[in-house]
Amino acid sequence: MSITAERKTALISEHARDPKDTGSPEVQVAILTERINNLTEHFKIHAKDNHSRRGLIMLVNKRRALLDYLKSRDEARYQALIAKLGLRK
Repeated sequence: MSITAERKTALISEHARDPKDTGSPEVQVAILTERINNLTEHFKIHAKDNHSRRGLIMLVNKRRALLDYLKSRDEARYQALIAKLGLRK
């Protein structure tokens, strides 16, 4: 259900704004999106796993808050990120 260290490193390098960037909203949203996608696949098999579903809802809310923050600060970066990740809106 969680992502591997190699996958996380790849996401960070793909979405980082500079080589040492690990905490920008773009990186955080990309990591959260990967975890959300993994949990979504998990629920296709384990439909009654309500404890993990609570964690999924918390991840989605955290991602939404980060996206709202990014949208309020820089609309262009927000649009580029959601297009790159394939999110709605």
